[in-house]
Amino acid sequence: MRVVEPRFRPDRVDTDSREAMEAMQSEIADAAVFNDELGLIPESIRQGDALVAGVDQAFPGDRAVSAVVVLRGDEVVARSSAVEPQSMPYVPGLLAFREGPPIIAALESLDVEPDVVVLDGSGRIHYREAGIATHIGVCFDIPSIGVAKNLLCGQPTGPTDELVAGETVPIEADESMTAPSGTIVGRAYQSRQFSDSKRINPLYVSPGHRLSVATAVECLAASGGEYKLPRPIRLADQYADELRSSL
Repeated sequence: MRVVEPRFRPDRVDTDSREAMEAMQSEIADAAVFNDELGLIPESIRQGDALVAGVDQAFPGDRAVSAVVVLRGDEVVARSSAVEPQSMPYVPGLLAFREGPPIIAALESLDVEPDVVVLDGSGRIHYREAGIATHIGVCFDIPSIGVAKNLLCGQPTGPTDELVAGETVPIEADESMTAPSGTIVGRAYQSRQFSDSKRINPLYVSPGHRLSVATAVECLAASGGEYKLPRPIRLADQYADELRSSL
């Protein structure tokens, strides 16, 4: 894969300057597209025709390991990885500047071009509408989706603790975000659910780039899997753990 917007590479900003990082995120949000530009993805994923890349991270010591697994249906067609020093500690809202450089390196080493990239983190559900899925999507100008385990910002329009598998609840922008209050920026998505005695929390799904909220959720549903995490991210998570163990 090739970065088409090198000005947005996270390693091009001074990570000691919060102002500089936030300014880059504002530019990324302006460049991002939160509508469907391609009509192929959910049905193509269901039919096993689309290439879906899952991306996850691990952190052995002071290093960051990025793992990418590309699927066509249930078949793994490519994997790639990168290991780099951690450039900064975790700061809510600035995840891309910590994890982005090794993710970009891992994606650049792929010898296939995915149709969509699914990342462990937020997309438009972000203070400046530029979470890590948006950052990576805009850098490569590729459809991308953010899948977070916790809600960074915004407000659900209804309860999220009693959802059944497949149910969703819209997430509206709140006053902490640059998106106008009330804008639907993502959805809480209950990918799987267990019995009443073992309730699990939903995932928080938001478009990163070149996808709408609805299509982002449809893509994850089409990706399948037997667990809470969609298959692309689950396999990337397992690959990241393998790499961490080898280091």
